[in-house]
Amino acid sequence: MNTKRKILIDTALTLFYQNSIYSVGINEILSVSGIAKKTLYHHFSGKEALVLATLEKRDQGFQQWLTTQLSGAKNDTEVIHQLFYGLTDWFHSRVPELGDFRGCFFTNTSAEFSDEKSAIAQYCRQHKQQVRQLIKQALKRQDEAFLDWVCLLKEGAISSAYVSQDLDAALKCIAILTASEVKY
Repeated sequence: MNTKRKILIDTALTLFYQNSIYSVGINEILSVSGIAKKTLYHHFSGKEALVLATLEKRDQGFQQWLTTQLSGAKNDTEVIHQLFYGLTDWFHSRVPELGDFRGCFFTNTSAEFSDEKSAIAQYCRQHKQQVRQLIKQALKRQDEAFLDWVCLLKEGAISSAYVSQDLDAALKCIAILTASEVKY
């Protein structure tokens, strides 16, 4: 990837994730990155294209982290523990590749874009579907209801950790899954 393009994407992702997409203007991205406006528009047709590039970068990084996090699990109990302990580490900003925790970039981004048919909203939905698929592949139990349960708890934990500052929300999910009738 072109170095200046990478700098623009990295800078925009950092600023968008910290401050929200609508609150960060192109001029701020240019100022922080040190890249000229002409160069930005050489690589991106506009802010939406830059947002899509940041979503792609975050998606790749998150999926790579999650794949590594779930690898090596020998049974569903280990998958659940690796998933939710990994989320706990992320919530406590102990996952360098994901940066300081500011909630889910895809949920945050989709909340800013009300047009469900936009490329941005579609990318956010696609990310969630791919994360679900990664979890499904890791689980030995191929039960859609159980997968729904795990994914809903994961999403709820992320929201609770960010909105309510309940940084141990993911640990509570393990307890919920352990105590529930839906045993893993």
